[in-house]
Amino acid sequence: MRWRMMGQDADLGKRSNREAMEEWIDRFTEHLASVRGASIHTIRAYAEDLAQFAAFGREQGVLTPGRVDAPLLRAFIADLTTDKGLARASVARKAASLRAFFRFLVRRGAVERSPAQNIVTPRQKPALPKAIGEDAVTALLYAPDSSTPDGLRDRAILETLYASGLRAGELVALETTDVSFTSLEEGTVRVRQGKGGKERIALLGRSAVAALKEYQEKGRPIQQSAAKKPVPALFLNRFGGRLSDRGVRRLFDKYCLTVSESHKVTPHTLRHSFATHLLDHGADLRVVQELLGHADLATTQIYTHVSVKRLKDVYNSAHPAASHDKIEPTPAPNP
Repeated sequence: MRWRMMGQDADLGKRSNREAMEEWIDRFTEHLASVRGASIHTIRAYAEDLAQFAAFGREQGVLTPGRVDAPLLRAFIADLTTDKGLARASVARKAASLRAFFRFLVRRGAVERSPAQNIVTPRQKPALPKAIGEDAVTALLYAPDSSTPDGLRDRAILETLYASGLRAGELVALETTDVSFTSLEEGTVRVRQGKGGKERIALLGRSAVAALKEYQEKGRPIQQSAAKKPVPALFLNRFGGRLSDRGVRRLFDKYCLTVSESHKVTPHTLRHSFATHLLDHGADLRVVQELLGHADLATTQIYTHVSVKRLKDVYNSAHPAASHDKIEPTPAPNP
């Protein structure tokens, strides 16, 4: 059923005000899934952001979308920034969720105009992606104990993430049929649930192929035996079920101290390292864009700044003319 809100709370019939806000949030998330093809992670983020705003609105006595105005939205942003102390990126994401939600409400006729259109959020400082060095990656890859089924799985996960640049959500969605070994040293991964519902093919190198084969032959069958029925997922937990996104992050928490005590190493750190190391070794930017599954080249270009910074560091430390120490010129010989 579709209706149009006129004024503040028009024609809601016998529906309660609380049901109205929650119902529209439900409709919006259903729209994201069925029409926009958004991933489950994106939908969950929108739902959490909007539920937080709905709770804030109830505290202010605003229970329906039609009563939301710009001052309420500004108060919500201020509460997130000042009282809750959220990072600028988190506040910006919640503001983006509100803008998308109210655009949806305008299209559906639930409100006449969007009060979120001109929301101002704190300016974000451009952040370069964190990447770890090649030696640190090697240490991380060899951290798992390959004498156990879980260790074989963990090694295969780390090798796959670094070889392919997959996101954690893309990794746990893989099934056994998505992996193909084209030779003893090469393979591919079919990413069916990429960001934005896009499908792509990711590549695997020799080390990842070897680790995956060993896990599939020696580790996965033991994990599978713990399940009541076969599971098509490529990576399994100790109960024989599909490994979760959270399970992958716990895996990184376990091994990250092997690599760095200065910052937390996450699945996305390996994705950043994958892109940065490719560019460091001369890969074409558009090739890296395809491998990462970025729709916009501008998203990939941020990695070039990381590589340029590294080049400058090497130049400044190695080139005599770039040294901070004054170099006295050699006097010319007398004629």
